[in-house]
Amino acid sequence: MTGWTADRIPDQHGRIAVVTGANSGLGLITASELARHGAQVVLAVRNTAAGEEAARRIGGDVEVRELDLASLDSVRAFAAKLSADHPAIDLLVNNAGVVLLGPRRTSADGFELQLATNMLGHFALTGLLLDTLAAARRSRVVSLSSITHKNAHLDFDDLMSERDYRATAAYGRSKLATTIFGVELDRRLRAAGSPIASTLAHPGVTRTNLTPRAWEHRGRLGQLIARLGLLATQSVEQGALPQLRAATDPGVRGGQFFGPSRLWETWGPVAEARLSREAADPAVGKRLWAAAEELTGVSYL
Repeated sequence: MTGWTADRIPDQHGRIAVVTGANSGLGLITASELARHGAQVVLAVRNTAAGEEAARRIGGDVEVRELDLASLDSVRAFAAKLSADHPAIDLLVNNAGVVLLGPRRTSADGFELQLATNMLGHFALTGLLLDTLAAARRSRVVSLSSITHKNAHLDFDDLMSERDYRATAAYGRSKLATTIFGVELDRRLRAAGSPIASTLAHPGVTRTNLTPRAWEHRGRLGQLIARLGLLATQSVEQGALPQLRAATDPGVRGGQFFGPSRLWETWGPVAEARLSREAADPAVGKRLWAAAEELTGVSYL
């Protein structure tokens, strides 16, 4: 494949980057490339033992900090300690995510777990770190979307998917919410005259450990489905390129969205991706933002 590659990442020395879910998959590759290019990287992970192992693999200037995005208490504690230790942060990559294809589960705060982890936790984290991001020059927030957002629809009367729960639909809604958040964040940052840029990316169909985990509840049949599904995916190294470009390309503007360019954005070289109509709707963005502020208790912009 040709096009934008990790070798085009500019020198990152002197920059501090926070990557959520950095101990495996897309997050590990993203953190590794940022560290390889000189950044000081904070691995924000739920499992610190896995995080320490990832840090050993990455090398460079890397630190591990505990963060459970499905717990607002954990998000607040992480943000407070990080801001005290690092008064200026250059990059926040909201990468962590969960795919659940089993029964409906809830977070520590009672939210549907996929929405809690993929969007609400990142919404709160971004708000709590906004001052430290504003303290850096040309800082960025990257939100990780998914092609599943294109076929999803938010039901504001049932954001927690309590009625007629279907796991795949709930996942799509969580990624649509994440995408709407990234776009609305850009609108609000621009309106406020903030130096922070909000960008977005999605990995297409990529081999990560999320797919096998998602099918664990189906036993041997689930293992077979997961293995067959992996045959149709691109490498995690290729899948991480859209978010690395969104995070580091000097020419990127706030609001830009990157993903694979081939076969309906499922694989291939990095290019600008298309938002669904709902994801780009300012009225939907405003409504979701208000709901997220009420649910998380974190208000900003």
